[in-house]
Amino acid sequence: MLAIDQSGNKLLEFVKISEEDAALQFSPITVCLIVVKIGKDYLMGFNHWRKDWEIFGGCPEKGETMREAMIRETKEELGIDCIPEWLGLAHFEMQPDYFSNVVREEYGAIFGVSLGEEYLEQIEKLRIDREEVEKIALLGEISSDEEIRELDRKLIDFY
Repeated sequence: MLAIDQSGNKLLEFVKISEEDAALQFSPITVCLIVVKIGKDYLMGFNHWRKDWEIFGGCPEKGETMREAMIRETKEELGIDCIPEWLGLAHFEMQPDYFSNVVREEYGAIFGVSLGEEYLEQIEKLRIDREEVEKIALLGEISSDEEIRELDRKLIDFY
């Protein structure tokens, strides 16, 4: 186990595998996440409903590939078009939540993108989903008394 969060969700392992092999060999891939590096720091979003800082992403819609889902989510949550870099798969053990009432194993597609500092102003201006992602900040600027999802903090290490 690599990390556990305050809800008991666990990051069990990070699987280095090609994007194509991941799509063929693992199921279900329920979430696509992106680590956004800005200069030497990482961009985080404050989730309105969970009340904590996390990396960006969401669930693939019916018929979407992992990459298509990530590109759509990046446009919605960051307001930018980018070509995300494939990093691998995160293997999770998820506790009951609003998605399911049972403990379950899931896989998440993990992508990364590096952007220049000039993107910060553009992201703040153009991001579409302001209901879920209430605000954005660089990891180094987040107060030590604010909650950062431990699983997301660990996923940053893989980029």
